[in-house]
Amino acid sequence: MKCLTRGESPSDADKILSRVFWVLAILAALVTLAGIFVIPADDQKAAVNSATASTHIDYPGAFLITIGLLCLMFALTEGNVVGWNRPYIPVLIVVAVLLITAFVLWQRHLERSSSNRAPLMRVSIFANPRFAAAQVIMLFFFAAFNNFLIYATYYYQLYEGLSVIQTTLRFIPTGIVGLITALMSSQILGRIPGVAIMVFGCFFISLACLLFAVPIPTSTSYFAYGMEAMSFSVFGADTVYPCLTLFTVQSLPPADQAMGGGIVNAVGQFGRALGLAIAVAVETRVNLNALAAGSSAKDARLRSYRAVEYLSFGFGVVAMTVAGVAFYGRGVVAHKK
Repeated sequence: MKCLTRGESPSDADKILSRVFWVLAILAALVTLAGIFVIPADDQKAAVNSATASTHIDYPGAFLITIGLLCLMFALTEGNVVGWNRPYIPVLIVVAVLLITAFVLWQRHLERSSSNRAPLMRVSIFANPRFAAAQVIMLFFFAAFNNFLIYATYYYQLYEGLSVIQTTLRFIPTGIVGLITALMSSQILGRIPGVAIMVFGCFFISLACLLFAVPIPTSTSYFAYGMEAMSFSVFGADTVYPCLTLFTVQSLPPADQAMGGGIVNAVGQFGRALGLAIAVAVETRVNLNALAAGSSAKDARLRSYRAVEYLSFGFGVVAMTVAGVAFYGRGVVAHKK
């Protein structure tokens, strides 16, 4: 979300945003080219077998889950804007729950039927305890990670009044540490038990949120806690995500591994959206309460941001607890050949 700060006109913001999208377009083109040359070609025999196994697409299932999730996310987001007492907000939530429930029942029906119509998602894979636990971790972890990044941006731009460039400079550690961690993760996944990697990764995102939640004086230097929080956040994300993806794939039979990889990514994105919707509700309530108690607008804003970071800290602790309990005793994830 783009925020205008002091000394910036809308035209300046448009120019900056345009440059950002040009950079993203170039990066997307490079990734596409890399995929053409790096991703191996499909096994033609396997592709033919896969194509003849099912000749129907589950359009009803796609409709149910798409509309259900859209209704849910719209209701959660809109409720923070117009108020939760509007009649259509609870109605949309009920409709969303009914549609998602219908989707699950429809998928179970297709999975158990003898027709050649394959389900969009095999819901029976959630009967695997570790697969289900991995999705819970993914949901809460990325809710915490996304909230941390967004509200750290709000803190620097809206509370401290820094420019976009000054705020960007404070996020440089995320890129540097992220690159180093990504390179390091490829080595430690085959040497350190996966449960230890996941627990410590969730611990670091929790610690990053906590550093922005505790009442550290705002005059404190960025290098005393801000830089560390930025580093801890990506250290957690870039270790948990590959480990969790491998755990998910290894928890499923070969026929379901591709679908499992897609589900873990979808759950992560849903966790970001759901976590942000809850965070906005907490921010709004704390801000209004602080203003009603006589706090200034700036102090109320700071209290609301810290409340959201405490919420995100709680998300991280939940993810860490589930990882430690569900994957206790699990060895290394990536076995060397």
